[in-house]
Amino acid sequence: MAKKDLYEERAEALLVPIVAANNCEIYDVEYVKEGSDWYLRAYIDKPEGVSIVDCENVSRAFSDKLDEVDLIPDAYILEVSSPGLGRALKKDRHLEKSLGEEVEVKTYKPIALQKEFIGILKAYDKDTITIEMENGSETKDMVFAKSDIAIIRLVLDF
Repeated sequence: MAKKDLYEERAEALLVPIVAANNCEIYDVEYVKEGSDWYLRAYIDKPEGVSIVDCENVSRAFSDKLDEVDLIPDAYILEVSSPGLGRALKKDRHLEKSLGEEVEVKTYKPIALQKEFIGILKAYDKDTITIEMENGSETKDMVFAKSDIAIIRLVLDF
């Protein structure tokens, strides 16, 4: 297991009781390098949405726990936030929760001369994602290999 994956997995395990105590849930944890800095990001959520106070409470408790355990020996920046309205759907649990929702799929390479698709998330499995797209008065299902997808996220509808 790569160091990045190990840090994410262990950080998520430390975060579980903290978010539970704050009536939140973990949306995602990522350990990423941007420029010369490493970031440990925890995305939290709850049905009515998270507030800045939720983020602050979780961040303080999580920071204390990380200092106590000394999980990551290198310097990093800790961020705790909401996944946002146009959240990326990275894990199966995100896809499961979003079935029937409108999503935007961006692919690495063009498929049928385009790289962006919008439709209703209909199904997924370990290798594919299926969305239902409207084409005039018709609808059709489009199946994407997960390996071809750069990002899939919820569509913001204002």
